[in-house]
Amino acid sequence: MLGFGLWHLQGLGSGRSRSVVGIFSLLIIAVSLACSSQPTPAPTPEVTPAEAPVAALISQEPNGNVPPTLTDSQPAASVAAALPPTIALTTLPSIADLVDKVNPTVASISVESVTRGLFFDFNDEGAGSGIVIRPDGYIVTNFHVIENASQIEVNLPNGKTYTAVVIGRDVITDLAIIKIDTDEDLPVANLVNSDSLKVGDWVVALGNALALKGGPTVTLGIVSARGRTITTDRGTLYDMIQTDAAINDGNSGGPVVNLNGEVIGISTAIFRQAQGIGFAVSSSVAMPIIDSLIEHGRVVRPLIGLTGADVTPARANRLNLRVDEGIIVTRMSRDGPAFKAGIRVGDIIIKMDGIPTPDMARFLTLLWTYQVDDEMQVEYISNGEFKVASVMLTERPPNP
Repeated sequence: MLGFGLWHLQGLGSGRSRSVVGIFSLLIIAVSLACSSQPTPAPTPEVTPAEAPVAALISQEPNGNVPPTLTDSQPAASVAAALPPTIALTTLPSIADLVDKVNPTVASISVESVTRGLFFDFNDEGAGSGIVIRPDGYIVTNFHVIENASQIEVNLPNGKTYTAVVIGRDVITDLAIIKIDTDEDLPVANLVNSDSLKVGDWVVALGNALALKGGPTVTLGIVSARGRTITTDRGTLYDMIQTDAAINDGNSGGPVVNLNGEVIGISTAIFRQAQGIGFAVSSSVAMPIIDSLIEHGRVVRPLIGLTGADVTPARANRLNLRVDEGIIVTRMSRDGPAFKAGIRVGDIIIKMDGIPTPDMARFLTLLWTYQVDDEMQVEYISNGEFKVASVMLTERPPNP
C-alpha cells in the first residue's frame, strides 16, 4: 500500500498543491492501517548465513510460553542459553563427505535385451543401478533390472566399464547378484542391519536416475514408514522401507544409506500416483538373500506349504473371528508340511515358536529365518479352538 502511494505521488504529482494532497493522502492511509483489526503481515526477510548461523526450532511450550526467536542483535549462543531444555538448536550437516564415501560403490548398469517380433527381432535397452558388495566384483541389483538381459554392462565411478554375468536371482525379493572380472580390489559398500532404523531417520538415496550422464544422482529424505507390503506388477514385496527421498527410473538397485554412509536399503519401487513415496528392500531382508545367491546361485528357503492373507478388523467382523490379527490360510498344498501337520484352509495362524505373526510381512520374515528341516511349533485357531501343530519345514523349490 505504502509503496504504491509513493509511486503514485512521484509519477503523477507536480507542484506544491499536489504535494500537499499527496501527503494528506498518506496520512489518511497511515491512520486507516493503524486502526485496522487485521494487520498486514510483514514481508519475510531473506536470511543469510551471516545473519543466522543456526536455525532455532520454535514451538509452543506446554505452559503457553513461546521460546525466544533469533534476532540480528542476539548472538546464537545467547539464544541457545535462553531456550528451555526441551528446545534444541539444530543444523543439518552437509552430506558431501557422505556422498564422496558412498559414490565409489555405486554402479551404473546398462542392459540390452532382445524382443522377438513377428518379422524382426528388436533390441531393447534399459538402465539401473547396483551396489558393489565384494572387492572381487560382486554387485547386488534388482532382478527386474537385469531380467531377460542378453548383455549387461557395468560402469563404475572410476571410469571403467565392465561386462557382467548373472550369478543368481530371487524373484520374491526382486534381488539379483551380478559379477564383473576385475584385476583390482574395488571399494565396497557397508551393509548393516536395518532393524534399528526408525521412522523419521534421515536417509540418502543414490543411483543412476533417468540414466543421466555423470555420477550417481543423490537425493535426501527420511524414513516415512517401515514394514510396508506393496503389490507390484511382478508380485508382492514384503517388509519394505518407505522413504520420501526421490527415487526415479534408473535408481532401481541403488543404495539407500543412513547418515553414516551405511546401506540400510536397496531402492526397488516407486508409487507413480503420488509424490515422495518410494520403497526399498531393507538390508535386514537383503543380506541373507545376497549371501545365499553368491554361495548357491539361488536362495535356499524353507517351505511351509501354505498361502495366507492378513486378518484385518473388517475380515474379523465379516467372518466372525475371535482375533483381529494373524494369518488366515487361503491356500495350501496337500503334500506340504503344514497340511501334514493338520493345518487347513480357513485356520488362523497367530504365532510361530511363541513369536506373534500379526500379518504376512511378519510371518514371511520370521519364516525365512528358519533353515530347511527345522521344526517349529505353530499356534493357530481352527473352528474357534486354539491348537498347536509341530511343523517340519522342507526346501522351497527354486525360482522359476
